[in-house]
Amino acid sequence: MKIATFTDPAGQRIGVVSGNEIIDLSAAAPDLRRDMIGFLKKGEEAFVAAQRVLEAQGPRIALDAVTLNAPIPRPGKILGIGLNYADHIAETGREPPKMQIWFNKQRNCANAPFAPINMPAVSRDLDYEAELCFVIGKRCKHVPRERAHEVIGGYFCGNDVTVRDWQRRSPTMQMGKSFDTHGPMGPWLVTPDEIGDPHDLDIKCWVNGEVRQNSNTKHMIFDCFDQIAHLSQAFTLDVGDVIFTGTPDGVGMAKDPPAYLKVGDQVKVEIEKIGAIEHEVVVESADTIID
Repeated sequence: MKIATFTDPAGQRIGVVSGNEIIDLSAAAPDLRRDMIGFLKKGEEAFVAAQRVLEAQGPRIALDAVTLNAPIPRPGKILGIGLNYADHIAETGREPPKMQIWFNKQRNCANAPFAPINMPAVSRDLDYEAELCFVIGKRCKHVPRERAHEVIGGYFCGNDVTVRDWQRRSPTMQMGKSFDTHGPMGPWLVTPDEIGDPHDLDIKCWVNGEVRQNSNTKHMIFDCFDQIAHLSQAFTLDVGDVIFTGTPDGVGMAKDPPAYLKVGDQVKVEIEKIGAIEHEVVVESADTIID
């Protein structure tokens, strides 16, 4: 099942995607929450209700009549793992990590699947990173690897957009990973039952129609379940937390010379069984904002 957060003149809410249409859950199942985090917190009850609506062919809206938002528009935490694909490590010339390497992406970077991404006013070293993302669906702590699948609410595409010169300034990488608009996600949340094995999915990235990344999630060093087991040893994972699971080879910084993004470039990320997100690079305004 594919569940999307969307906006139209009636406001922002969630719906079940069916072909080129979306079933508005606020109309078809008004007892459900209108936001994705509230929906996930209802657990199995919410998914059963949504499946029932889908089977009943509830009231539909054409997808091209709505705006798709990030599945989780305001995540509690956005966490990304670094150097997690063997092919990406090889292209960077680094040694494979013995332990998982984590950084924060500030939640202000969360962006819609087809919205533009900013070329920062302070840098031109803008890079793409196609990634499988998942959202935590159950609050959890100290989760053993064999039970980690129980806490995943769903999967979606992500682009861990990175400002490389700012990334290199700090060993935490947080600043270079957190610029506004630099966390596009979507186009919807796909439930785990529809994904099956998340560690055997083709993942690709195009820039202006040219394939830059072409790999498979089986090349992760630490898979999704390893990641949950590791993170939850340190702190509680809350419903609505988003995890970026790492990128394969083909990023712009590893090319000779580096092939960074330019204003006007079109970037597309596609993952098997999920779909695709696409965004244009635009000039960021450098105007001061004080509200």
